[in-house]
Amino acid sequence: MVRRGRDFDEDDIRVRANPRGSRPRTKIRPTSEDAADAMVLAVDRGRYTCLISSGERAGAEVTAMKARELGRKGVVVGDQVSLVGDLRGGPDALARVVRVQPRHHVLRRTADDTDPVERVIVANADQLVIVTALADPEPRPRMIDRCLVAALEAHLPAVLCLTKADLADPTPLVEAYRPLGVEVVVTRQDGDLAPLRRVLAGKMSVLVGHSGVGKSTLVNALIPGTDRVVGVVNDVTGRGRHTSTSAVALRLPAMEVEAQLAAPVQAAVGTVGAADAGDAGRLGATVPEVDFDLDDPDGLADLDEDARDGAEELPGGWVIDTPGIRSFGLAHVAPNAVVDAFPELAAITAECPRGCTHMADAPDCLLDEFPVDPARLDSLRRLLTALTAGD
Repeated sequence: MVRRGRDFDEDDIRVRANPRGSRPRTKIRPTSEDAADAMVLAVDRGRYTCLISSGERAGAEVTAMKARELGRKGVVVGDQVSLVGDLRGGPDALARVVRVQPRHHVLRRTADDTDPVERVIVANADQLVIVTALADPEPRPRMIDRCLVAALEAHLPAVLCLTKADLADPTPLVEAYRPLGVEVVVTRQDGDLAPLRRVLAGKMSVLVGHSGVGKSTLVNALIPGTDRVVGVVNDVTGRGRHTSTSAVALRLPAMEVEAQLAAPVQAAVGTVGAADAGDAGRLGATVPEVDFDLDDPDGLADLDEDARDGAEELPGGWVIDTPGIRSFGLAHVAPNAVVDAFPELAAITAECPRGCTHMADAPDCLLDEFPVDPARLDSLRRLLTALTAGD
């Protein structure tokens, strides 16, 4: 209503409240240009332990929570993130994760082969170390095969670490995985770990395996002062008990080792093969013929005196210890991802009939008609079987 004696202006307009609620929040988010770069070391009930890698606080560990704008986007160990907020560290400081950088590699699994939900184990690892005991508990080759398939899908090089060689002969497993070009390192109780350190040096390695195989024991030996809880194997079930409850990244310190402990593959303690580093994530590398001599476990017989007196500085790295797993689902992996890891066989399967499974009972499979390496063919079919067979 226009009041008499006055000119009409905006004060004469009655503004009613929004019947649908208050003014909606703006979608313009802060850019957080001054955010600090960091790596996620551990995840515990919505809190993330992060190591700052840039700015004045570089090298400090802080606790952070995920910012609301990230929504349901997951944050896992190994992620490179951006932090804002209180970066002082300490029990009363809490920062915020505002960005998760693109991941280079993602190691994942499913609960079983029918579960559509993928579970990311770690991000940005350089290699997968499959830890398997030779006894107590007994090795489970199907689980090893499944881990290898997951490494192929993630384009990660795989290393097989056989523990407790003082309890059983490693030769059968060594020979079983030689055709796949998988690097194998054998360890024993109270044995020297320099060959394993050489494999881990300068890389971020994720350790995966059953409970009781010795992952935490290895971590405690490799990284003094870690004090990861170790368990025992149940005498009735033959299985280990979970001791690690969540994945955690631990810094592997640099170390100087004697030359005989840092020798090439042929002289390394228990190291029986090495995949081509330039063909990361594939099993098509040629494995050198190496004799694993249990009578000369230190592999020193062929070293000259000059090599014995030398020393080598091994760089540090990162080791990610993960909880023991009961099963390793592969619902997210397509069979073609396995076949492509065998280039010489993949070229043949390209001409196979549509829908060919490439197994021994597959009709008209060309793998049975061409002259191929029997050991490589058996390895391929074993990994394909792992996609459908139980652990």
